[in-house]
Amino acid sequence: MGKPNVIVILTDDQGYGDLGCMGSADLKTPNLDAIAESGVRFTSMYSASPVCSPSRAALLTGRYPGNAGVRAILAGHRKASGLTPKVPTIAAALKKEGYVTGICGKWHLGLKEECRPNANGFDEFSGFMAGCLDYYSHIFYYGMADGGSNPTHDLWENENEVYANGEYLTERITRKSVDFIQRHKDEPFFLFVSYNAPHYPMHAPQKYLDRFPDLPWDRRIMAAMISAVDDGVGEIRDTLENLGLADNTMIYFQSDNGPSRESRNWLDGTEDPYYGGTTGKFSGHKFSLFEGGIRVPALFCWGSRIKPRTVETPHIAADIFPTILEGCGGDPGAYRIDGKSLLPMLLNDADCTHDYLFWEMEGQNAVRYGNYKLVLNGRLTEAEGPRAPVFLSDLSTDPGEKVNLAEEMPGLCEELKSAVLAWREGIEDTWNREFAANYSLTR
Repeated sequence: MGKPNVIVILTDDQGYGDLGCMGSADLKTPNLDAIAESGVRFTSMYSASPVCSPSRAALLTGRYPGNAGVRAILAGHRKASGLTPKVPTIAAALKKEGYVTGICGKWHLGLKEECRPNANGFDEFSGFMAGCLDYYSHIFYYGMADGGSNPTHDLWENENEVYANGEYLTERITRKSVDFIQRHKDEPFFLFVSYNAPHYPMHAPQKYLDRFPDLPWDRRIMAAMISAVDDGVGEIRDTLENLGLADNTMIYFQSDNGPSRESRNWLDGTEDPYYGGTTGKFSGHKFSLFEGGIRVPALFCWGSRIKPRTVETPHIAADIFPTILEGCGGDPGAYRIDGKSLLPMLLNDADCTHDYLFWEMEGQNAVRYGNYKLVLNGRLTEAEGPRAPVFLSDLSTDPGEKVNLAEEMPGLCEELKSAVLAWREGIEDTWNREFAANYSLTR
C-alpha cells in the first residue's frame, strides 16, 4: 500500500461543545461526526495552550510551546521572531521521509522570512500569516505593523501576495486543499488544513445561515461558520475516496483552543455576554487554563487500520507529531520532543498516557495528574482576574472545575504545585537560553 498520506485539520477557537459528536444538539457537523464514527473520538484531548500561536507551535513541533520558542500570541511586527527551522516541524520531519508537504490556511507563527511556512518544512503554502482576516476582503484590521491600526492585506501563495476579493475564506481553504490532494495523489503527502473559522470576525454566506433559521442570532452565525468547515471536510474526504486514497490516509482533527470571549467577537455590552461558542460542561474560555480553554474536540481516523472507539485518557496535542511520524515510518526518537506517540494505543490499545501534563500562560500554570488538575492563578477569560491562587479539582467527579479541593487536600496541592513550578522553571531556562533574545518584539 505504500506510505500513508497525512491530513491534519485545525479549526480556530472552536469550543469543545461545538461539534455534533462531542454533544452539540443544535449544530450540524455530519462530516466531522463521520470521522468520529469511523475512528477515534478523544474526550480528553488538550491543546498545549489556550491561545493560537503557542497551540499551533506545539501541534506542529511535538514540544511544549516554550520549548518550541512560541509562548504567546505573535504580534504582527515583521522583525519579531516566531517558529524557526531550529525547531523542526512535522512537515520538515516528513520531508526527510520522502513526503511532499503543504499548508492551506492560517499560519500565525511568524512573519520573518525564517519563520514562514516555506522555511519550516512546507513545500507549498496557500493562506495567510496573521491571526485572523476578514473572510471576504482577506484584510487584517487589528493593528499589525509597529502597533498601528492600518488595514493589511494578507493572502499568499508561497512568497507571492495574491488577491481573491470576495471569495469566502473557509471555502478557499477547502478548494486549495482539494487541489493539493489532486496534484499529489501519486506521492505520499502531508497536508495541514488550517481553517481560521470560527475565529472572529463572524462572517458566513447566507446559504450556511439558512441551515439554522431557528437558532438565536449569535449562535446562528457560529453554527453557520462551523457548517462551512464541515462541508469542507466532506469535500476533502470525498476527494480522497474518489482518488482511492481514503484507506491509506491518516486524518487528525482538533480545535486550537477554547471559544473566544474577546471583545472583538462583537457582542460586548450585553448583560450576560455570549459569543456563540460553547465549552460544553467545562469552565473557562480562550486564554484560560481551566478546562474550557484547553480541552478541545479531537478526532483521528486511518481507514480500516483504526477501530472505531472513544478514548477517555488524557493526551495533548504535542503527541500528534510523534504519532504521525511513527505511523509514516519515521523515528520520533531522532527529535527533541515532549509528546508521546499514540500509535501503540491507536493500533493496539496500549497505554500511552503521560504521568503529568503541564500548561503555562503568562501568570497562569496548570498540571493534570491522573484525575486531578491543579491551576495556579487561573482565569476564566482574558479580561478577568485570577479565580483563586490555587485551584484543585477532581475531574472524574467535577469536570466543570466548580469545587476547589485545595484546603481539603493540601498534601496533593503541594506535590502538584512543586511539579508544575519545576516544569515551568525548565521552560524558563530553555526560553532564556535559546529563544528570548529574538522575541523582544512580540506580545
